[in-house]
Amino acid sequence: QVRLVESGGGLVQPGGSLRLSCVVSGISVNTKFMAWHRRPPAKERELIAAITPSGQTNYGDSVKGRFTISRDGTTNMLYLQMDNLKPEDTGVYYCRGFPPENWGQGTQVTVSS
Repeated sequence: QVRLVESGGGLVQPGGSLRLSCVVSGISVNTKFMAWHRRPPAKERELIAAITPSGQTNYGDSVKGRFTISRDGTTNMLYLQMDNLKPEDTGVYYCRGFPPENWGQGTQVTVSS
């Protein structure tokens, strides 16, 4: 059974940092495409960062230079380091592995003073 469980969300002030973690079981973070998505309030879910099995990373324009996706094959974890957070980064963040599609339940990130 495949399971993805996110953690690390919370309330942070603008300019602050958070590190999201995703515990992955049932698939390997080293052999699947892994990604982070977010759903801002009242908006569609969007792709913000992805890592391929070969280790290539890609980022959405809104987070490029501020967010870093990484993985640890030993512990089978996926991470998202988020720096210089902005209010528009607020949303529910989801961990995703594919193919086939597997999603976590999400963790809330709120950036506000």
